[in-house]
Amino acid sequence: MRRSVMGEMRRLAEQTPAHRDRHVDLLRAVAISAVVTGHWLAVHVTYDGGLRGGSALELVPWTRPLTWLFQVMPVFFLVGGYANAASLSSHRERGGNPMSWTLGRTDRLIRPTTALLAVLAGTALLARALGADPAMIGAGVWVAGIPLWFLAAYLAVVVLTPLTHAVHRRYGLAVPAVLAALVGLGDVARLGLGIPELRVLGAANFLLAWLAVYQLGFAWQDGRLRARRSVGLPLALAGLIALVALTVPGPYPVSMVGLAGDEIQNTSPPTLALLALALTQTGLALASHDAAERWLRRLRPWTVVVAVNSVIMTLYLWHMTAAVLGALALYPTGLLPDPPPGSPAWVLLRVPWLVALALILGVLVMVFGPIERRSGPRPGPGDAVGALTLLGLAGVLAGLLGIALAGPGDHGPAGLSTAALIGYFAGAAVLRFARWRSGHRA
Repeated sequence: MRRSVMGEMRRLAEQTPAHRDRHVDLLRAVAISAVVTGHWLAVHVTYDGGLRGGSALELVPWTRPLTWLFQVMPVFFLVGGYANAASLSSHRERGGNPMSWTLGRTDRLIRPTTALLAVLAGTALLARALGADPAMIGAGVWVAGIPLWFLAAYLAVVVLTPLTHAVHRRYGLAVPAVLAALVGLGDVARLGLGIPELRVLGAANFLLAWLAVYQLGFAWQDGRLRARRSVGLPLALAGLIALVALTVPGPYPVSMVGLAGDEIQNTSPPTLALLALALTQTGLALASHDAAERWLRRLRPWTVVVAVNSVIMTLYLWHMTAAVLGALALYPTGLLPDPPPGSPAWVLLRVPWLVALALILGVLVMVFGPIERRSGPRPGPGDAVGALTLLGLAGVLAGLLGIALAGPGDHGPAGLSTAALIGYFAGAAVLRFARWRSGHRA
């Protein structure tokens, strides 16, 4: 089975068109791998008759600057903007319309997400029926569902792509500049004026900040941002200077991951400091382009990149489930001790912890990866099934937002918000029907 999959990946790698920018695929794979590793390293588990978890970032302050290396979701949004701009432009050249593009493009995101939510809900219901502690069920499902937070934002920017790409074609780099300025205003409204009623303005940063990074991907794709060292290095330096100024003497925390209890968190919602990190990462991505492209002309590394990208959403969506399963398998059984966080023993034990989770995630990818690799019927270029698409996407987005906003806790028989789950699954079913109908009418 493994040989057949790798053989297929090698065949796809050999058939890659010469014009494809392989560096974009490498960045996507590196970004998700870094996010997975960072989340696993940040998990701190203890067992004293009951399993408890927390964040090492809260307990070990010296780990917080490391989030500058592992918080690479901006790279994922950057390359998402690049790839989706190229895909939408190609779709239009073939006579397609924006709605049919959106219908087809979201399939790769929603299909594996539906599998994750179905398994989490089913497992929670079974555990409850077997008499498991509801609080433990809620905690486990919440941790496993952490990847859905960023997915809600990413799916939203994908859905908005036809509109935001049209704005980009007219105004170019002025768009992310304006969006960054709005993020700054949102920060001031939340943090500087002290007026509770204005906090809703700051909440808009959940969308505005990620849209700003996504628009930089548009600019890279059409050449307004050149993938050269002469462009990338100054951008990276400017971003780094801004990042240091905003965090070390400035008002923002050093950690690029939110910490419980902190009034200011750089991701909830995203801040100017996170945008400074995004600018740094964008500059490094542009500066490394030519060297990465030369290296990826080799078949072996390119095949690995193709293989990772073929299950990229599966890796992302299931990595915290692997952490939950690893904690249940390693700590109550005593296979892995839990020394004081930050101690030398704790640091050394991060290695077997990562190895164990990587093995568990490998099994999950083997089981659920084929769901992502399969694609539904491709929508016809002129057949959008528009009303169904809009209805389905509204249900999916509302469901994901409801799950994310509910926060930790036991929110229903399946651990997650029942209303949010119903909304998500209803929306996913409508989209599946729309894709089927569009494919058969094409």
